[in-house]
Amino acid sequence: MPAPHVADQAFVTLATTDAYCMGALVVGKSLRHYGTSRRIVVMVSPNVSLEARRPLEFVFDEVLQVNVLDSGDRAHLSWLGRPELGVTFTKLHCWMLLRYHKCVFLDADTLVLSNIDELFEREELSAAPDAGWPDCFNSGVFVFRPSLHTHTRLLEHAAQHGSFDGGDQGLLNSFFSDWAVTDINKHLPFIYNLSASAFYTYLPAFQRYGYDAKIVHFLGGVKPWHCSFNPQANQDSGSQLDQYVKLWWEEYLRQTPPTVATPDPRELSKMKHSAVTAAQTPPAPPRVQPPVSDSLPPEVHVPLPSRPPPAPTDLTIHVLPPPAPPTPQNMHTDLEEKGSDWTGHQDPPPGEGGGDSWAEASSSASAASDEQPVESEEEKQKHRRLWEEGHMDYLGKDSFQNIKKKLDRFLK
Repeated sequence: MPAPHVADQAFVTLATTDAYCMGALVVGKSLRHYGTSRRIVVMVSPNVSLEARRPLEFVFDEVLQVNVLDSGDRAHLSWLGRPELGVTFTKLHCWMLLRYHKCVFLDADTLVLSNIDELFEREELSAAPDAGWPDCFNSGVFVFRPSLHTHTRLLEHAAQHGSFDGGDQGLLNSFFSDWAVTDINKHLPFIYNLSASAFYTYLPAFQRYGYDAKIVHFLGGVKPWHCSFNPQANQDSGSQLDQYVKLWWEEYLRQTPPTVATPDPRELSKMKHSAVTAAQTPPAPPRVQPPVSDSLPPEVHVPLPSRPPPAPTDLTIHVLPPPAPPTPQNMHTDLEEKGSDWTGHQDPPPGEGGGDSWAEASSSASAASDEQPVESEEEKQKHRRLWEEGHMDYLGKDSFQNIKKKLDRFLK
């Protein structure tokens, strides 16, 4: 591992479960892949197993164990439908990395697509706007200065005011409340935190600027490590999200240390998945900066598409309830023998043994019915509140196909 040139600056990420260690590993690998000159640090919680932690030591300069902070604000978190986000308050430990003068935090569900060392030219707190409410920043990527004083004030602010969304993003936005109006230089371009919602909410802008994306953020409950990946399949016609998931898996499989156990596909076949069946959605395939070194083994390398992108069509997803959730420790890579569809299931909330409800999609779009399940009044109100707050379920109820069906019924 080459020695960093700048010892007092670091990229930082966080893993609070074994599953998120897979994401953290890709963050570290992608930073190394594009030749960062800064140190790379990962914080892990005590519940992370030794088996999941060991691969991180081959990639990161430091693997630090930190305690889990839970906001305890279950009411606000339930509004978002993501009660597990309470443990994301553990992110506040990054302000205690006092050996570093400046740091850049990257969520473990991000993928770096080029060298991003220029972020260290920004000041605290620099971040990209949140797609759901642009006057707030998204806390998946931000520049900060470690400080005991700031850490203490953040904890005091959390105790006195809580978080308006129950997670770290609400707390950080209320603490750095002048971000939207004080200094435009602290507004990172959206290409430093490109969220999946941009593929659907503003497609023309994505087609215009998406080529320049430097960091992709896989927001939502389904993460790349939930998805099986066939490196031999032709994915030229896949959706934009499929293209980035493919890049994520290529990075995960690149130079994996020999001590890391390869997941058993037979175990994965026993799991229930959420199958995402995507027709040819609009894409211009992702363009990434040439890496410093490309050592991807031939058996997992899939070239990026070179032909012109297909015309825009639909993304069809159908959701059914499964019998029981798997645990994060049982998640494996499935190198399937045919087809290029990727399948996924959701993690249980970090720190908990399982969940009450798990999504499982049908494996074929043609098998889906046009009839929608009848919602109770309470469910309608909850869905409406999530929509008004900007938390759309683009891979489920609020997918383009479902919205189109509602419009078709209304216009009949």
